[in-house]
Amino acid sequence: MLHSCAVGRYVSLAGDSQSTKDNKNLPQEHSTKVNAQQMLMGVKKKQILPEPLAETPCGGHEVEMEEAEEPLPNIDEDDADDPLAVVDYVEDMYSYYRKTEMKSFVPSDYMGRQSDINEKMRAILIDWLIEVHLKFKLMPETLYLTINLIDRYLACQVVMRKNLQLVGVTAMLLACKYEEIWAPLVNDFVFISDKAYTREQVLEMEKHMLNKLRFNLTVPTPYVFLVRFLKAAHADIKLEMTAHFLVELCLTEYRMVGYCPSLLAAAAVYTAQHTLNRTPCWSTVLERHTGYTEMHLRDCAMKMVGFHKTAGKGNLTVVHKKYSNVNFQSVANLSPAVLPM
Repeated sequence: MLHSCAVGRYVSLAGDSQSTKDNKNLPQEHSTKVNAQQMLMGVKKKQILPEPLAETPCGGHEVEMEEAEEPLPNIDEDDADDPLAVVDYVEDMYSYYRKTEMKSFVPSDYMGRQSDINEKMRAILIDWLIEVHLKFKLMPETLYLTINLIDRYLACQVVMRKNLQLVGVTAMLLACKYEEIWAPLVNDFVFISDKAYTREQVLEMEKHMLNKLRFNLTVPTPYVFLVRFLKAAHADIKLEMTAHFLVELCLTEYRMVGYCPSLLAAAAVYTAQHTLNRTPCWSTVLERHTGYTEMHLRDCAMKMVGFHKTAGKGNLTVVHKKYSNVNFQSVANLSPAVLPM
């Protein structure tokens, strides 16, 4: 059971933070102060892809840049003149991501080796970190890397309940340093956690976490695949937000740890298409780019629909509140998808 040894109150970001000088208006739900200690303790050449190849450990098929019988439309054509889009190499990059995602895969049973924390405490921590991420106005990549670092660390290190929030803020600090142009200061994270930990404790945990993870911060997260798969779906802003909403709902759910990042991303696009009643929901282009068929996605998609149905209920509602705001197209207020039997 989750013990209720509460510490501190909700607090806002320190006023001297470089990363939050421009304090833009946030949705009302996220204008309150935040702290989780009280809860924790108590993605111009013809693009050609193959037919589905060998099965991957994630259940889909490998995608390689080789000659196929039928060429696919070039989804990168509009970005041919953008050097940052690296269209000449993008397929090779994603093929590499698919092959390496298992190397950063977290065992789905790691919580069984933890003696003082449980799945609910993990959910509370991540729910709070999603709110902190929004408060700090950080990039989406940062959030997904944060969760990956937390799970990988917990999978190899026993953590006491009193240090779980410290693990969370340190993981976000590391993710910010890796992904952000201007990262929040260490003292910002100390302040946002209501000074439950000192600056020295955060820095010490940073060293320990990096050593435990062997300094490997370069991992393919669901966001990496989601960007590519949404591009293959020719997604508009509504579809993008719906897919992001569905994946973020999965972040707090420990049972979703067992799904590969690419599968989570593909299932989110598939479920979002159904949520918005788009047809076809899963095209040949999507199947060939993702490496997944509808059959591969069904189990994960059903869980996402279930999360959508209950997103506004209970205590962990940050994702629902976030995506209920017009800044995120209010996609949380959409009716959950009805998937075909």
